[in-house]
Amino acid sequence: MAYSLLNDPWIPVRRASGRTQTIRPCDLTTDIDRDPITGLDWPRPDFRLAGLEFLIGLLATACPPTDDDDSDEAGGWLAWWNVPPTAEVLAAAFAPLTAAFMLDGDGPRFMQDFENFGGEANPIETLLIDAPGGQTRKNNADHFVKRDAATTMGRAAAAMALFTLQTFAPEGGRGNLVGLRGGGPLTTLAMPPRAGGLPLWHLLWTNVPYGEAATAATMEKIFPWLTPTRTSENDRLCTPHDAHHLQAFWGMPRRIRLTFENNADGVPCDLIGTTDPVVVRGWYQRTYGVKYANWAHPLSPYSRQKPTDTEWIPVHPQPGGIGYRHWAGLLFEDVNDAPKRRAALAIQRFRTRRLRLVANAVDRPRWRLFAAGYDMKNMKARGFVESEMPILEPADPGDIAEFIDMLRQMIGAATEAASLLGRSVRRALFSDGAKVPLDAGFLNAIRARFWDETEMSFLDRVQDAAVADFNRDALRRAWLGTLARTAKDLFAEAAPMDASGADRRPDRIAAAAKGLSRALSGYGKDGDALFRALGLPAPDSAATKKAKAKPGKQAA
Repeated sequence: MAYSLLNDPWIPVRRASGRTQTIRPCDLTTDIDRDPITGLDWPRPDFRLAGLEFLIGLLATACPPTDDDDSDEAGGWLAWWNVPPTAEVLAAAFAPLTAAFMLDGDGPRFMQDFENFGGEANPIETLLIDAPGGQTRKNNADHFVKRDAATTMGRAAAAMALFTLQTFAPEGGRGNLVGLRGGGPLTTLAMPPRAGGLPLWHLLWTNVPYGEAATAATMEKIFPWLTPTRTSENDRLCTPHDAHHLQAFWGMPRRIRLTFENNADGVPCDLIGTTDPVVVRGWYQRTYGVKYANWAHPLSPYSRQKPTDTEWIPVHPQPGGIGYRHWAGLLFEDVNDAPKRRAALAIQRFRTRRLRLVANAVDRPRWRLFAAGYDMKNMKARGFVESEMPILEPADPGDIAEFIDMLRQMIGAATEAASLLGRSVRRALFSDGAKVPLDAGFLNAIRARFWDETEMSFLDRVQDAAVADFNRDALRRAWLGTLARTAKDLFAEAAPMDASGADRRPDRIAAAAKGLSRALSGYGKDGDALFRALGLPAPDSAATKKAKAKPGKQAA
């Protein structure tokens, strides 16, 4: 019998009591009043993120809210927030989609090419984004992530590995295309307060976009594996005009077919440890799957280089992780006539509508912004990053433009100060001709510490700024003091006056320290850039002060 991702239990979860079990998607709300499901229990962080996207996409496709009305009438978002649907209600909503969620069998297969092709099989572990690639294996260069770590997968793990690859697909060589949001996109979700013990259901429902459920007429436009693949030979594209907008959750850039075999020896799955009577040890692929262009995924933020650019580019994680320097761009869209950044559609909708339906002024700071994704460089995964930050905004919605502008000034000033710190340490420890690149590891580490050590102060200041009658100019001055103290402390630690070494000179360290102090006080080119970023007037230079002090100067 074919394996159904809707009707067979395959999703590992954990409950509030600590109990773990495997459920069907429709079982998300079982025992929600006594022992609710609180999280997914996949052993890999990318599977957990992809699992959240799978369930959000399923709800958006099968039973989305029709609006964000503040009533709790049927169809409104608030109705299922207050009273979650039963497993029977969800099962009935998912039933029309059954044909699209069969993992194996003779008909269309979930996330797999419509055509049953063969060829040379790839080891199943190469379906994992961070597994060694073919060239790495050939050159015996898999020093850190070893090959053959997952030679056998049960159908549950294989299904999630397949969905994860199709959703986050990096570059895979000629003809092996990136995902709908490019390789390794950043996903952002609004998270309910954990202290309240809210079930996983509420996290999912918080981020489900409103719209209309799939119908028999739209199924083939939503799920690309139900029909022959819209291949990308001759650079043929798939835009939102060529498919249904819900295909954003079900993109299929890779042409893949899994190979299934009976597990006669009872070998357990290498990823989750359970024993499945049918396992997957290999997969086939062909090139030139669906090539997506100009899509807007509801769970990802976007940016563009210039306000005049017509194309918005999905944001991707970068080295160094996700911190408060990214926070404003992930939570807010630009509020001007020429925006360059916009938050994920789900975050925009939640912040402007849903947050006010479920949280009062006291509760709002307990909500979190969750951001996660692969840090990719071309075809290689450098790491998987995830972070949580508070969702904060002014009490008066009319202050949002000024609030966002102030946040960007604070982050811009921190960026200037971090760069100034790195340059000052370099000047202190190395001569001008030293072969030390500006991105040397130890300088990156110093800048990373600067961001880490100023984060809590930043969040405290922002929370103060959310108060309607708070003095914004005083906040900027206080923030400048935090940046200056942190930069000076880290400089003294990295370049102590008693530093030893062939190229370590106290006079050069002292000069660099003096230059750093002057710049942090607003003097010179660097100081001017720092103050300008923060929206503060730079202090007068000594010459200007002297000129102003001359008799008759003011009258002139």
